[in-house]
Amino acid sequence: MEETQVKTKFCKFCGSKIPEDAIMCTHCGRQVEQMKVENPNIVINNTNTNTNTNNVTTGYTGKPKNKWVALALCIFTICGHKFYEGKMGMGILYLFTMGLFGIGWVLDIISLLFKPNPYYV
Repeated sequence: MEETQVKTKFCKFCGSKIPEDAIMCTHCGRQVEQMKVENPNIVINNTNTNTNTNNVTTGYTGKPKNKWVALALCIFTICGHKFYEGKMGMGILYLFTMGLFGIGWVLDIISLLFKPNPYYV
C-alpha cells in the first residue's frame, strides 16, 4: 500500500502543520499567505454611436412679447395687453369689467413693470 505524502509547512502564528498550498491555517484560522490573484483579461467593445439631437436654443417656451408695448396697451386701453399676449378670454373679461373693476388693471401694470424685456407668453 502506497501512502501519498502531502507536502506541509508550519503556520506562522500557531506552529501547526498545514498543507503547503494552504492560504488559511486549518487550526487557528489565520491567513498565512497572500491570495494569488490572476489579472483577468477584460475586453471592452463599446460601439456607442448615439448622437445628441436636442436643439435647445434659449430654454424659454412661448412667444416673446415686448414689455413696453404691453405696458402701453395696458395703460391706454385697459384690456389691450391681454389681446396682445393672446389671452382672448381674459381680454374680453377685462373689457366688460373695466379691468376687473380696476384691481386687475393696477396689478397688471405693476407686474408688467417688473417683467424682463422681452418676456415670454
